[in-house]
Amino acid sequence: MRERLQKLKIKISNFKLKDMLSFKNLPLRRDKAIESAPDSDINTSFPINENARKLHPNTQHMTVLGIIEHPDSGARTLVLRKADGTSAAWFRAGQYVSVKLRIGESLVSRPYSISSSPKDTEDGRLCITVKENPGGFVADYMLGKIKEWDSLLVSGPEGQFFHDSLRDSRNVIAVAGGSGITPFLSMAAAIRDGIEDFNLTILYGSRTERSILFRKELDEIASQTDKVKVIHILSEERKPGFENGFVTADLIRKHAPDDYSLFICGPAGLYRHMEGVVSELELPSKRVRREIIGVSGKPVSAENESPDTYYDLTVIQGPETYRIKASSRETLLVAMERAGIAAPAKCRSGECGWCRSKVISGTYIVSGQNDYRRHMDKETDHIHPCVTFPDSDIVLEVPRVYN
Repeated sequence: MRERLQKLKIKISNFKLKDMLSFKNLPLRRDKAIESAPDSDINTSFPINENARKLHPNTQHMTVLGIIEHPDSGARTLVLRKADGTSAAWFRAGQYVSVKLRIGESLVSRPYSISSSPKDTEDGRLCITVKENPGGFVADYMLGKIKEWDSLLVSGPEGQFFHDSLRDSRNVIAVAGGSGITPFLSMAAAIRDGIEDFNLTILYGSRTERSILFRKELDEIASQTDKVKVIHILSEERKPGFENGFVTADLIRKHAPDDYSLFICGPAGLYRHMEGVVSELELPSKRVRREIIGVSGKPVSAENESPDTYYDLTVIQGPETYRIKASSRETLLVAMERAGIAAPAKCRSGECGWCRSKVISGTYIVSGQNDYRRHMDKETDHIHPCVTFPDSDIVLEVPRVYN
């Protein structure tokens, strides 16, 4: 090789020549290594894959370590811990987890905002808070049947309802009602613990002073950091030290700096009320954040049908096919859950897309306010069953669930 290079008048050092010869012999060395290697399966795990599984688990097996009752607020907090004692998945303050349950013959899931600090995940713990929901199928079970040391299947952290310095102002005005305080309690705790760094002012509406959920915890955090402030608003009482009535644009202006982001979380009535308030404030849309709230209402045509109108729903899930009945007044997801079909679900609001399924045949109605589908999904009859109601017999292809 050196002679050929010399004829071409190309000079090359011994070091570079050895490098070229090594590259030339690479296939021979590779073949030799393959032939000499054992034929057993390679059992290895890459650190980046292990970290991804820890940060974004599909399911966390957790145990109810303790239960904190809030009788005056009609709520209870479940303190959960990883069953194997390892760290729980890290989350951003404001995110939620989905709890999977079997109640009788039904397989159901419900999203709950995490009410604890991300710091607690280091000890394998996180907290969720459940509030009374009259007639609520899952809420009644969570409040009345779950006890200490029960096992629960919990998803990894989900949702976009957290502070992002690239998107949100450093100053946040949080409007909360009822159990909508839970993501803001987590944010406040994260600020106190040095995990988040922004200024949080919470305008928290309750009926009476006695019914305020997490009042002690909120006041303690506010006393520990000047970045968190809490203003309580009572709708049914007038008392010194409390605002009275409901959240108004003037009340927000009273406590807000010149530049701020508005975060809203609470029952459906709060969202309806805040529509007018947000309009009056004339905030840019990027400055207004709303937590997902589930299906806000049944479609008009479904409302006009009698409660006992049922359609045939055929569910194709991998090699299995199920034939069940679906009420026009309930979503396709609820119909599948009641029949004991393990259907994928997380947010139950049409936002996350986890339940995305294909309609093979039939007509349906999507709750307009919750229709977050991409344009192509609409064109190809892909739906989110959690916000879709049947309007005829339907054949639906649904992804399988892997825990």
